[in-house]
Amino acid sequence: MGDVISVAGAWREAEITLTASTGIPDAYTAVDVWADFTHDSGLTLRRPAFYDGGRTWRVRFSSPLPHGRWHWSAEASLDDPGLRGASGIVEVRPAEPGAHRFRRHGFWTMSPGGRSLVHADGAPAILVADTAWALPWRATEEQVRLYAADRHAKGFNAVLLMSVQPDMRATGPRDRHADEGFDVAFEDLPTGHINDLNPAYFQYLDRLLDILAEHEIVPVLQPVFQGFGWKGLDVAGTVVPSAEYARYCRYLVARYGARPAIYLVGADGSGREPQIPAGGAEVHAWDCYGQPTGIHYRPHADNRAWQDADWLDFQWCQTGHGGEHVPERVAGMWRDTPVKAVANGEPTYEQTRSSTNAAGWWQGHEAWSNLCAGGTMGVVYGAANIWQWKLHDGEPGHEPYFLAPSGGWRDSLAFEGSTYVGLLGKILDGLPTTDMEPDWEIFVSPRALHVPGRLHVVYQENGGALRPTREEGLPARYRVVDPRTGRVLAEGRREPGQPIADEHREPRVVIFHD
Repeated sequence: MGDVISVAGAWREAEITLTASTGIPDAYTAVDVWADFTHDSGLTLRRPAFYDGGRTWRVRFSSPLPHGRWHWSAEASLDDPGLRGASGIVEVRPAEPGAHRFRRHGFWTMSPGGRSLVHADGAPAILVADTAWALPWRATEEQVRLYAADRHAKGFNAVLLMSVQPDMRATGPRDRHADEGFDVAFEDLPTGHINDLNPAYFQYLDRLLDILAEHEIVPVLQPVFQGFGWKGLDVAGTVVPSAEYARYCRYLVARYGARPAIYLVGADGSGREPQIPAGGAEVHAWDCYGQPTGIHYRPHADNRAWQDADWLDFQWCQTGHGGEHVPERVAGMWRDTPVKAVANGEPTYEQTRSSTNAAGWWQGHEAWSNLCAGGTMGVVYGAANIWQWKLHDGEPGHEPYFLAPSGGWRDSLAFEGSTYVGLLGKILDGLPTTDMEPDWEIFVSPRALHVPGRLHVVYQENGGALRPTREEGLPARYRVVDPRTGRVLAEGRREPGQPIADEHREPRVVIFHD
């Protein structure tokens, strides 16, 4: 029996190191390693191991139970005594949950009705995601600390990431500080393969994702992009063999799946690329925590590929880069069956091409409109220059079509619209939003969502008196919130038939909840 690893409370990551007795050629592709964890109660969970260079494999595990012992034993596809048959104990000590949201409530999974996110303990959750696709291979630890602090303070709880630089023809120094520089995850990606893994890349990425986790920001991990990519220089996600893509999805589950994560197995494509179901099925097979897995589409797609797949939890549309509000895309997806959670995964990036494109309150209106149209998994924001992680004003090599008129990623942190999107999560935090649905019956015309008998949320883009058409299931207590500031403008208890008055004719959110 191996050593005892002790952790304080549930949902804390424990790391186990396995060392092969000899060096193994092509270790990343040649050997499968995993470990089974059995709790005193009899519950068993299986976690894949990941190769971390030399003769080292690691297993990361988080207990969903708040105390007790987990006895683990490792297995491998190769008969090596350092891998197959290794064993030990993870002991979970009772502990106060603390302030960290994911340690109090556990990882995200899908709601009973499949429409929204919930934590492992059932607490409701709404995704409020930023888009920093290039952060994994461009950003430094210092930069990510600045970024994460800003986004956490504004209310963001997730970020979309390309886990590797996907363009096969991209060139530049292997230096995160240099113009056009980027780090490399797979040495053979320029040939359309992902077999020659660079452990040092992922060791650095560990530290970046640690910083995000400290700030309660969940990485939305995309394996290898299928769409435009970073600079539009021939993405590998459409040509990597499906078996290699699936293996890498398993690697991501092994390396990052014992902490909060979302798996975006397809991105910016049709959704029907063969790599996507291969990756989705692999995530589903190896993720013992049931964290969300789904697809994000290009603008010209039907947004319903693999709709009936067991591994698919969510579908995200993309409404393009021109600054149009298109909530009907989300509304149409909400009606698709079987039910999958829905969001607009990529509205127009703020200040793309001009300082007025999708700028300011455009982003707030976009978020509330998509949510009320049925995008109840959550909302996503993006800023020009952040998604590329453009280092500074004038850095060469980026596609001008997608850039802001000036500045770099730091400047874009201050774009006004990010505040409004972050506030949506703050305004709805703590409310029983699980499986809320669009509603057009209780009030005349406004965008609204409801959980019958428990919650009714109305978004009025131009304010105005709010008059109910019927009372059944409508909570009596209400509060009126300015979605641009989060300030409560009025609150009280409404009598049947009484309208909610408004003298300002400006955007507001009215929340009915006893």
